[in-house]
Amino acid sequence: MWLQRNLTLPAMPRGCHLMTNEVLGGLPELADLQVGLLHLFIQHTSASLTINENADPDVRGDLERHLNVMVPENASYYEHTLEGPDDMPAHIKSVLIGPSLTIPIRAGRLALGTWQGIYLCEHRDHGGARRVVATIQGE
Repeated sequence: MWLQRNLTLPAMPRGCHLMTNEVLGGLPELADLQVGLLHLFIQHTSASLTINENADPDVRGDLERHLNVMVPENASYYEHTLEGPDDMPAHIKSVLIGPSLTIPIRAGRLALGTWQGIYLCEHRDHGGARRVVATIQGE
C-alpha cells in the first residue's frame, strides 16, 4: 500500500515544537499497517523536522538556544538580508537539521523509542503554517 497526504502543521513561534500527535492525527491509516515506513518532508526552507526527546520541554528550549548561538542573527557576512534578520539564520538551521524524516511503522504504530517524538523546528519569528508531505508505504 502507498498513501500520500499533505499535512498542515499550525503556525508556531520560533523554536522546537513536539508535533507527534498532529502528525498521527492526520494519518489514521497507520493503525492498519503491520510493517512499513512513514516519510515526512517539509516544503519550506526556513523550518525543519527532527526526532528527539518527547518528555522534558527543557530539551526543546536548550536546542533552540544552542541553535541561536551557533547560527546568530545579523552576522556581518550574511548577504541575504532583505527578508529580515531571522531569515538567513533560518535557512542555515534548516540545512543543518534537514527537511525530512523516515520512521518505521510496526504493528500500527510509529516505531519510535520510548522518549522520542517528532519535532517541527520553526526557525522564523513568524513562519506561519507549515506544509508537510507524508508518504506511507506498508502492508
